[in-house]
Amino acid sequence: MSQYYIWTIGCQMNKAESERLGSYLEQKGYQATAIAGEADLIVLNSCVVRQRAENRVVNQVKSLRTLKKTRPDTVLAVTGCLVDSQVDQLAQNFLHIDHFFKPGDYPPWLAQPESEVVLPHYPSPSTFVPIIQGCDNFCTYCIVPYRRGQERSRGVTEIVGEIRTLVEHGVKEVTLLGQNVDSYGHDLPDKPNLADLLGELNTIDGLARIRFLTNHPKDMSEKLITTIACLDKVCEQLILPVQSGSNVILKSMGRGYTAAQYRRLVARIRNQIPGIALSTDVIVGFPSESRPQFRQTVDLLSEIKFDTVHVAAYSPRPGTAAARELEDNIPPTEKKERLNTIEQLQEKIAAEINARLRGKKVEILVESKVKDKWQGRTRSGKLVFYNDNHDCLGRLVDVRIEKTSPWSLQGKAIKPG
Repeated sequence: MSQYYIWTIGCQMNKAESERLGSYLEQKGYQATAIAGEADLIVLNSCVVRQRAENRVVNQVKSLRTLKKTRPDTVLAVTGCLVDSQVDQLAQNFLHIDHFFKPGDYPPWLAQPESEVVLPHYPSPSTFVPIIQGCDNFCTYCIVPYRRGQERSRGVTEIVGEIRTLVEHGVKEVTLLGQNVDSYGHDLPDKPNLADLLGELNTIDGLARIRFLTNHPKDMSEKLITTIACLDKVCEQLILPVQSGSNVILKSMGRGYTAAQYRRLVARIRNQIPGIALSTDVIVGFPSESRPQFRQTVDLLSEIKFDTVHVAAYSPRPGTAAARELEDNIPPTEKKERLNTIEQLQEKIAAEINARLRGKKVEILVESKVKDKWQGRTRSGKLVFYNDNHDCLGRLVDVRIEKTSPWSLQGKAIKPG
């Protein structure tokens, strides 16, 4: 039997697409292997959102040259956001790669699936389900619209059917994915929205939890906020990227909102969903970001106190408006200093937030076992570890938190086993 190996880097969408690709290949008669050197087919699922990620991808592609020389019959393929419309140029740069195909597609040299739906593996009680591809926002720093194209939503019936099947196979939690999930449905004939879809999914028996990401502050509706507050299966967690606390930088980024509008949105969310866990993304060192403008970002983070902050230093992405029109004029050392400032601030904030859970009871969905401890997440997305000699995979377990840190929690099951 032919064997395949998939290497994945990047966002949750890439991870979901790799899962589906693996399932598709197994339907075609392939078997997974954890050793690239043993595979008959190797697929690299790439990310180029940041320069660091692109460097890793390119290094990984180059590393396969030796393998191709020693095993010339091995089929090498690259997908993900490295693959743009200039496929001929990629093929010329990487002569040892046999195939390039666009993110979200299936290998073009194999017969296409009879149905649009290729269900992923079921390795975990929690899984990702893409609901909308592409993005129409064209933030000036972002390469995604150029690589994944315009927004394309999947139909409600198709998504509901897939998730029902996932639940039948033991999945308890789904995370709905999109570059901008708040735009879901606008391109479909009957114009359903994310709130409508959440309402449909909330009725599925056996499904315990629903999450979704990523949201865009300018597109998040009052209806969606109310829906999150009302539906019992929708988790109290939101990823709401702010990117900057400076109105000047937000405008230069093309984000479509001001810092004041973002603050008001957060206030409305917390008013309707008390205790909700909020996560955000921040870019430091955007072109011409002054130190006072950076301090505005620090002030916003200090004020709102997010549960999680993903911070990255700006790196120009060829083809984006920022790369074409703006000079990358913040020195790397300054970017690194600003990134460290935010990481240190957030570590303190997260430690304070998580410390409030010490002694409290939380419900976790057990996702896996790491060494001798089970791990799972609370409804608010907190990572929890605990000991139990029984098989707890896929169970909802109440845990009393005994120890906290900025990154995870540890506790004891209230009713072990």
